[in-house]
Amino acid sequence: MTTAQMYLSKLLQRYPALEVCEAEIQAAYDLLRDCFTGGGKLLVCGNGGSAADAEHIVGELMKGFLLKRALRPPDRATLLTAFPEHGAALADHLQYGLPAIALTGHPALATAFANDVAGDMVFAQQVFVYGNAHDTALGISTSGNSSNVLNALRVAKIRGLKTVGLGGAHGGQMRQLCDVLIAVPARATAEVQEYHLPVYHALCSMLEATFFGQLA
Repeated sequence: MTTAQMYLSKLLQRYPALEVCEAEIQAAYDLLRDCFTGGGKLLVCGNGGSAADAEHIVGELMKGFLLKRALRPPDRATLLTAFPEHGAALADHLQYGLPAIALTGHPALATAFANDVAGDMVFAQQVFVYGNAHDTALGISTSGNSSNVLNALRVAKIRGLKTVGLGGAHGGQMRQLCDVLIAVPARATAEVQEYHLPVYHALCSMLEATFFGQLA
């Protein structure tokens, strides 16, 4: 069993109800692993509590989560050579990460676009500009029907991005737009969100182990 598989197994032991999502969680991991291996990035969006989840996911991917991800000697040496005075501090504090952007985190752009164009197109605009065929879009919607998330996924499809959804049991319209939909076994908003957190923590742990486990 790989370390990534171990994290998935631990998730299912702690949350047996999520066994119905095992294949989709594995598929989402495989898709994201291939995305990052190919030089792509992750674009994440959601509303309300799901917006907070989008920011949370990016935080776990862009810096150390369970591992410190310290720089390897060649990268340390490059910094020390280029900046003798400041290189050591940079090398000691920088960490490896996986490129991810929370589309919820740009209030000036979001409010300007909502005011000048259309509020439900804010995430779609960012996917249109940021996204390319190497990337993945992750939409989080407890109902599966959030119009701004659906618009982002529609644009992702025509731009050639892979699409992943985190939703509730019914899946909503998001089902038709996702290459992989993790539909957790709950319908009430708060209960769906309670399942989303351990799912994306497991995914982040699995990805970290795959890309940075050799640094431990």
